[in-house]
Amino acid sequence: MYPVQNNNMTKFIFVTGGVTSSLGKGIISASLAKLLQARGYKVTIQKFDPYINIDPGTLNPYEHGECFVTEDGAETDLDLGHYERFLNIPTSQANNVTTGRIYQHVINQERQGAFLGKTVQVVPHITDEIKRRMKLLDQDNKYDIIITELGGTVGDIESLPFIEAVRQLRWELGSNKSLVIHLTLVPFLAAAGELKTKPTQHSVKTLLEYGIQPDILVCRTEHHLNQEIRKKLALFCNVHVNAVIESIDAPSIYDVPLLMLKEQLDKIVLSKLKLTARQEPDLETWKTFLGKLKNPTAEVNIALVGKYIELPDAYKSINEAFIHAGAANEAKVRVKCLAAESINEENVAEVLQGFSGVLVAPGFGERGLAGKIATIQYVREHDIPFFGICLGMQVAVIEFARHVLGLKDANSFEMDQKTKHPVINLMETQKSIKEMGGTMRLGAYPCTIKKGTRAAAIYGKTHITERHRHRYEFNNDYLKTFEKAGMIASGINPDNGLVEIIELKNHPFFVGGQFHPELKSTVANPHPLFVNFVAATLAFTKKNKK
Repeated sequence: MYPVQNNNMTKFIFVTGGVTSSLGKGIISASLAKLLQARGYKVTIQKFDPYINIDPGTLNPYEHGECFVTEDGAETDLDLGHYERFLNIPTSQANNVTTGRIYQHVINQERQGAFLGKTVQVVPHITDEIKRRMKLLDQDNKYDIIITELGGTVGDIESLPFIEAVRQLRWELGSNKSLVIHLTLVPFLAAAGELKTKPTQHSVKTLLEYGIQPDILVCRTEHHLNQEIRKKLALFCNVHVNAVIESIDAPSIYDVPLLMLKEQLDKIVLSKLKLTARQEPDLETWKTFLGKLKNPTAEVNIALVGKYIELPDAYKSINEAFIHAGAANEAKVRVKCLAAESINEENVAEVLQGFSGVLVAPGFGERGLAGKIATIQYVREHDIPFFGICLGMQVAVIEFARHVLGLKDANSFEMDQKTKHPVINLMETQKSIKEMGGTMRLGAYPCTIKKGTRAAAIYGKTHITERHRHRYEFNNDYLKTFEKAGMIASGINPDNGLVEIIELKNHPFFVGGQFHPELKSTVANPHPLFVNFVAATLAFTKKNKK
């Protein structure tokens, strides 16, 4: 018995990786999605991660990089940030699934007796749940094409159930309803002076052993693939020579969609899925952004003070938001990460020399707190543009309380539960929570902005929503004291009175947000807080050059 064909159903694209990790499946998936979107199709992307954690919410940033938070409050893989930045549409809980979440759901079903006493197995129960999740985004027929990125590398033990689920789902969908793109590496051996195809051949062979023939090969390479190499890969991997796509190292991730357009990846995909191009790709906004990115008229140096500076991916969305804001200001933004724990009152002036702005990054825990306080005191007293995000905003409150209000013992309840002045306190809704994973204040919440404030001028409106990930909040018992001294709460949650934005009245730019604005910055819509912060740093640079 064969599956029934349905010509109107959503098409599925599966992206696998071979040879090595970190080849950029997320960027290739996002780039392809951008091209298909530019041709008039409704597209979304989802990420399936093979690790057993329920989500990356409890993972150390050194372990997994940034934890990206969606509008609906899901703690997800950082690749979802790429999806949103490229497509300019929000993702959700359904866009990121882990092995842990799959097994948790199946085990809960078993405990409830859903399997009627049958033995629960990887096949069919785990693979059925994976397939259900893969089709979940299609339940409302909202998208024409769903791209599914499979984390890990083909051949990894933990990836096997996902590969098997793809094999089954492709059979169920029938012909022309899905395709597999295999991202692989074609290394260059300097000693031999040539590119080597053997790793790709072995990777495809492994995929074939699992019952999947890739339709398209996307080959990461440091050197151009000549026609001879393409033919060799096509012959030994059983794909058409036109389906061997070169993905050469690019100056930035934002160049990749245009490189894939040049390689005609989108045309090949549409052809294999029996779809017609609805229009010529509309990439004018993207090209305008790239033009500004590559032809800046000014440059500025900004310090990012944080805990996890050794791993760039720990602050991925912040760095990308600076790229968007830089292009909006037609400026090159040079961001240098500084270890908060290496800064103190004695060296802060020297460390911050040459920077026109400082961002104090989000994070958890006491490590580096003293360095962040010293940093914020210095920029506040020397009129250097400052931007604080989440913990960065909270530390700005602590610094102001200690050095302006004279509350020497002021601290966050997170850092010191015995402090006499907990100007940052544990949220009421968090006091009864014991588990760590998925229990913070997560996702989008409303904020009302006071008229006449810097925040109102930045946003150009008084009602906004921003994404959160925190347990601690500004202690409103101290609000009147702060505002009387010049630090005002310019953004307030209308439902619970939570202080969302703080700013200083008499300062060129001193703004802190309890939320994470970097999560909403995209190529098409750079976040206004970042755009205005960069503008303030440019003004500071210009002023100090005179």
